[in-house]
Order: sequence, then C-alpha cells, then structure tokens
Amino acid sequence: MGRIHLFEFEDQKWFPAFLRNYGTDFLQFLSNKTKLYKPIVPIIKKGLKQSNTNQIIDLGSGGGGGLIWLNSELKKDILDLRIMLTDFYPNIPAFEFTKKQAGNFEFIKESIDARDVPTELNGLRTQFLSLHHFKPIDAKQILQNAVNSDSSIAVFEAQERSIPSIVAMLFSPLSVLFTTPFIRPFKLGRIIFTYLIPIVPLFVLWDGVVSSFRTYSVKEMNELVKSLNKTETYNWEIDKVKSGPGVVLYLLGTRK
Repeated sequence: MGRIHLFEFEDQKWFPAFLRNYGTDFLQFLSNKTKLYKPIVPIIKKGLKQSNTNQIIDLGSGGGGGLIWLNSELKKDILDLRIMLTDFYPNIPAFEFTKKQAGNFEFIKESIDARDVPTELNGLRTQFLSLHHFKPIDAKQILQNAVNSDSSIAVFEAQERSIPSIVAMLFSPLSVLFTTPFIRPFKLGRIIFTYLIPIVPLFVLWDGVVSSFRTYSVKEMNELVKSLNKTETYNWEIDKVKSGPGVVLYLLGTRK
C-alpha cells in the first residue's frame, strides 16, 4: 500500500501538552522495558565511530524513547557518551526524569525543529519513532539539513507499513492499561485520563495505527536520500532488522 499521511493527535498544536506527554511517557516506558532497540545498538555504535564523536543529539525525543536502556548498553563501550534530548514539543518532566537516571543526559527546554537544527548542536543526530511525523518534503529537509551541516544522522522506526504492524497497534490500548500504574514519574492525571476518562489509550491507538500508515519504507527512504543535494558526499545505509516479533527500519548517513 502507498504511504498515507493521516493526522496524528500528537502533532496538533491544539492538542493538550499534558495528554501528549502521557503518550510519549508510555512510549518511553515501553521502549525501555522491552529493550525494543536492542538490535540497533551496533548501528548507533557504527554511527558514532564513523562520525568520530561521543555525543548523540536526539531529535524528536518525546519522552526519551528507549534511550535510558540504550544509554546503559552504549556506555559499556563508550564510557564518555553524552546524549542531548530535544523536541519540537519538549516533554520537560520526562526529560528531567531521564536525566536523573544517568548523569550523561542533558536536554534543551526550548523547541528544536529537526528540519533546522542549531549549528552549535554537534554530534550524531538520532530520531526514534519520529520521521513518520513528517511529510516527504519535510523529511527530505531533515536529511538535507544534516548533510548541509556535515552531521551524521541515524533514523529508526519500530513499525512498518504492513498488516502485521497495524494489527499489533490495535492492541496498544491494552498495553497502555496494563503499564500505566508503573510509569514514572507518577501523575494522578495519567490515571484519570487512562481509566476514568480513557483519552490516552484511545489517542495512542489512533496515533499508533496512523504511524504505521505514515512510515517510510526502505525504498522510500532510499528515494529521499537520492533526491538530496551532495548526497554523494555521504555513506548511506538503509535497511531493517528484526526486533522480537516486529522490525526496526533504519537509516544511517555518515560523511565519507
């Protein structure tokens, strides 16, 4: 099926920030507890090594994604690793919680646009579960901005545009219901809007299914890369790897 760019609640400016944060908190919790990104640890290490940097600039961090667990794995080999969390809609409480888990995390409170990253933010740019939020013209701009800044970039999507992925998303409300009591930091509002007024499980369901429809395939990411100016100055690796019953699609771009 072709890519369909339906709307996600999380992207809407009018959508209440606290509800958006509850959704990204859920994704952060699930990613870390399930070690969702375990198969892509070697890819991140390769990106850091080829970029000759010890710093990750995470774009569209949401609630921190699976970076808490990833950080513990990466630090086994990269002792001086630094991770900077950024987002267009920063989830400050989640960023503060993430920083408390490990001293090598930092975050930026101001809004950071992945299409126009400040030049002073140097390091391997990463995106977890966020490229699908952007239409092709904007996704291309994200990649072009990295190339123009001589910055390496690694993109990861833990779903794909397929029937199994969409079916898996249909069970996301159950995951929200089962995991909510264990998500930290604890917030009474999260309990209210999950169980008494079930907005969180419903919007997570909608956004999850839409995310699958929006996800760029390996072929489409290759097409984005081919359309970039000076794309030949970069080494591009675009593929997917198994992660439990699902897959993680990835793009790694490093300067030659």
